[in-house]
Amino acid sequence: MQDWPDGYGKRVLESIDSTNAEAARIADHLAGPEWILALEQTAGRGRRGRAWVNPVGNFAATLVLHPTEPPEVVALRSFVASLALYDAFVAVTGRPQGLSLKWPNDVLLNGGKVAGILLESVGMARDIRHIGIGIGVNLKEAPGADQVEEGALRPVSLLSETGIAVSPEEFLDALAPAYAHHEAQFRIYGFEPIRALWLDRAARLGEVITARSMRDERTGTFETVDAAGNLVLSTAKGRETIAAADIFF
Repeated sequence: MQDWPDGYGKRVLESIDSTNAEAARIADHLAGPEWILALEQTAGRGRRGRAWVNPVGNFAATLVLHPTEPPEVVALRSFVASLALYDAFVAVTGRPQGLSLKWPNDVLLNGGKVAGILLESVGMARDIRHIGIGIGVNLKEAPGADQVEEGALRPVSLLSETGIAVSPEEFLDALAPAYAHHEAQFRIYGFEPIRALWLDRAARLGEVITARSMRDERTGTFETVDAAGNLVLSTAKGRETIAAADIFF
């Protein structure tokens, strides 16, 4: 494992309602970036307010950052976090086989969802004070099929798919340096290198997928992710750019 990254704080909590909620409570008092790890999370949340089931032994953490970029650039850190998660899985398992990244913010293992990311900001629309990058990983257990949205990918755990047991603390020790590396690259070189690395690891690139939002549903070939992080589909109506949606395949 790499050493803990310079400049990043770490706090490990036995139990908390939500690491993202804790991040919002303490962010104004932090001097720099800080990881918050909860060994038990009692009220975790996923995208669109969905519950995130988090049995003891799984990973629930939030990285608090104080960004200076415009909101549309800050939001691209979901791709930074995805790459860091990918690298952390490789670090703890010793192999990249079976891993892929699902737009906009999931990690897949052998075709099932093993991890998810939730970015939340606090501040005015053009004056974000901080962001919390919430990360949940099924290290030990995965939710049952009855606990996920109909049509969603099956949840899987690292243990069930690989036979490798990793503690939350061990996973954080792999994730933190991986994130610090990609964050530094993002700050120095911008989104393009992050985008290229992400596309190299993308699930179903070049294949037909369905993007479903609160308003509509579009099916087409997954062409790319553009410079703003949007999904680009080739559909029967032409090339379409999608800023936010859930992906099904």
